Order: sequence, then structure tokens, then C-alpha cells
Amino acid sequence: MADEVPKCIYWTPRALGIVFILFLALMSLDVFDMGLGFWETALGLLMHNIPALVLLVVLAVSWKHEIVGGIAFILGGLLYIALLARNPFEWYYLAWAVQISGIAFLIGILFLVGWRKKRK
Repeated sequence: MADEVPKCIYWTPRALGIVFILFLALMSLDVFDMGLGFWETALGLLMHNIPALVLLVVLAVSWKHEIVGGIAFILGGLLYIALLARNPFEWYYLAWAVQISGIAFLIGILFLVGWRKKRK
């Protein structure tokens, strides 16, 4: 019984991962305000949801293998910061970086903590 990972360490990154993916998917709904036709809207919605779909696959794999989720969510946060850094600096980019990358880092770290506890 002492070898088991506590339930909060097991479920927290998974629940936060689901909420984070839903948040990213919610941000893609701005495509409906563009006044495009049906096919353009469908394509725009698909393009905007690619990160959420990739993270959904990562979350499904990391449900069993926490190391995958730990590495992938941290790399996703770093990738987002790198993509933000390509643009000219604006102060509101810091808020975006905290909202997206910070949450991704937190989820990744929690997955790594769960993986480490499971290994011990």
C-alpha cells in the first residue's frame, strides 16, 4: 500500500489536462465571428484545434505513461514561448505566456511528480 501514488497526485494532472484542453478548444471558437462560409469556418475550426487535438492524444497516452505527459506538456509550453518570441514584444504577451505555458508547465511537472512517485 505504501508503494501506491496518492490519488491527488494521480488525478490532478489528468483533470488539469482535460480543463486545459477544453480551454484551448474554447479559444478556437472565435472563428465563428469571422463571417466565413461553411467550409472556411470548418477548416478554420480544424486549424485552430490542432494544438488541442495533439494534447488530447498526449493526454490519452500519458494517462498510463506519466513520463510522456511530463515531457510533452513541458515541451508544448516551451514551444508556445518560442512562437511568442518570434513576434515583436508586447506586454500582454506575458499574460498569454503565463496562461498557456504556465499551465502546461504545471501539468507537465505534476505528471513528472506522479511518474517519479510511481517509480519509487
